[in-house]
Amino acid sequence: MKPRLVIILGPTAVGKSQLALQLARRLDGEIVNADSQQVYRCMDIGTGKPSQADRAAVRHHLIDIVAPDEEFNAARYRDLAARAIDDIQRRGKRVLICGGTGLYLKALMHGLFEGPAQDRELRKKLEAEIERHGLAALYRRLCAIDAGVESAIHPNDRQRIIRALEVYHATGKPISVWQREHAFKESHYAALKIGLERARAELYELINRRSEQMVEAGLLDEVRGLAARGYSLDLKPLRSVGYRQMGEVLREGKDLQQALEEMKQETRRLAKRQLTWYRSDPEIRWFHPERQAEDVLDMARRFFAGSEETL
Repeated sequence: MKPRLVIILGPTAVGKSQLALQLARRLDGEIVNADSQQVYRCMDIGTGKPSQADRAAVRHHLIDIVAPDEEFNAARYRDLAARAIDDIQRRGKRVLICGGTGLYLKALMHGLFEGPAQDRELRKKLEAEIERHGLAALYRRLCAIDAGVESAIHPNDRQRIIRALEVYHATGKPISVWQREHAFKESHYAALKIGLERARAELYELINRRSEQMVEAGLLDEVRGLAARGYSLDLKPLRSVGYRQMGEVLREGKDLQQALEEMKQETRRLAKRQLTWYRSDPEIRWFHPERQAEDVLDMARRFFAGSEETL
């Protein structure tokens, strides 16, 4: 029989961590992080990591495992997550995966589309084009080739934009098509996918409030401390939402209130992209994280007991 996992997913700020914690406590489980930012040490406030008290109450895996300047990707995530899952199950605990990074969840469940080898000459040309015309021009060209990337690749993700164009140049087929075809690969795990959703106005209010709380809790000082440790503000983790805006306050003198408003807007856009990604997966069961928490608990309990009707 395949190992069983309950996956708690959904857009940022929807309430994944709280519900996963509830389930872990009541089902004797442990939580494996699937958020691409929470893997980084020294990045606590802006990533919304579980508190030390929550981590003391329920064991969490794959949080604070790499430095901000250390290479980390979906392939490495999959390897480490698989080891954590094996460890949890050997000790007789239930496994709950919690996070909003769709690529990491896809890598865990189905592996990764490897694609063609890197083309150094093409990459040099694309890098030169970015220097001349900016990354936005390259992103527009990619979207014209492959509309499917708009919900999957952020306009500021230089590495993945270049890779997507490289795959298209080498194969004549958009990367989103390759990924969809690869997604049909059978998984090593049996998973119950629980998606959390709220009305848009409710979610956006939570996003705005959480952004304000992060700044009040010292996000600017956290970024200042990272810079003082020698971490470049141009590192990919420090170009993520929240960290990028605080970096602009420090480096460019941007007004803090303006940076906060931009942070709220970018986080709302991120939530929208995440929901677009998840809506394409028919296996996800959608619930409100508070009003339907008991329904989720009941479904998870039956799933771990071996009931096939929840699959």
